Amino acid sequence: LRVERWVGRVAAEELIRSAPDESTAHEQARNDHDDACAHDADARTSLAKSPPTRHGRAMTTADLAALARLNPRPDIRLVVSDMDGTLLDDKHQLPAGFESFVAQLAQRGVTFAVASGRHEYSLRRLLPSDADIVVIASNGAHVIEAGREVFVECLDRDRAVAIVERIRDVPDARAVVTTRTTAFTEDADEQFLGWLRTVLPHLEVVQPISELPSGCLISVGIFDHRSAESNSLPALGPLADGLNVMATAPTWVDVVSAAADKGSAVRRLQRERGITRDQTAAFGDFLNDLTLLEAATYSFAMANAHPEVHRRAAWRAPANTESGVTAAVAALIGMDGPG
Repeated sequence: LRVERWVGRVAAEELIRSAPDESTAHEQARNDHDDACAHDADARTSLAKSPPTRHGRAMTTADLAALARLNPRPDIRLVVSDMDGTLLDDKHQLPAGFESFVAQLAQRGVTFAVASGRHEYSLRRLLPSDADIVVIASNGAHVIEAGREVFVECLDRDRAVAIVERIRDVPDARAVVTTRTTAFTEDADEQFLGWLRTVLPHLEVVQPISELPSGCLISVGIFDHRSAESNSLPALGPLADGLNVMATAPTWVDVVSAAADKGSAVRRLQRERGITRDQTAAFGDFLNDLTLLEAATYSFAMANAHPEVHRRAAWRAPANTESGVTAAVAALIGMDGPG
């Protein structure tokens, strides 16, 4: 397998998560809108007064007005969003006016946090440098606020080495180990390293991986050219006990400490700030966002989300390509959207 194919598929499948077919999504939105219009005024008032539940009515783009009519309006104090496929569009761009939107939230006493599988360095490159945002990186294993490390969950060194050694035998899969500031891989292919350094510039080759320098290991990331869910995940099954092993994109598997996940990081943030689940809104699109959604009463699956995320979320936000997070937040708390 040539590395050119790996890099091409990364750009299309992993770093840029594809939304569902637009014509299907638009047709579904029209159907949902027609269904909503069929309800009488009493039914709409009932919907607006009923807070969402885990198995509640899914929100479509046409339902943003109904969301804005929730009465009483939720006292949202924490908004947490995944990044790829959720807050970012398919060109890795933030919604227009995002920085001012976050500033408006802060003025209202609302904390905004991002929760991503990305490394903290990668997130800092994407987010406005002056924005007041809590960064939950590496699937909840590393949390940073205002440049200060809030907490980190280190991955057992021997377990990390065992994961990488197992991946050597998995076809079309490659592993990367991350620390707070550095990443390590056994793969010395220059094309692969060149691509990887676009997101993890402080990357070093260590052969064998058991020769890693000492220090806190945060995660093992596995790029799987075939399928994260059907290729790498089954292969790691025998090693998964005591670890959090999850598919984070169609072609990525991430491994962190068993104590680390997005939901756990959010609950810790809630405890520290005296914020309840009912005061929290969360947005996600993929399987590693399920624990994040469980930490919020107002849980939103993006219109482009994985089917299981739709099943587990209370509401549905517009797609990541339609600034779905900021549109839904604006409707939920009663403020002007960005732009």
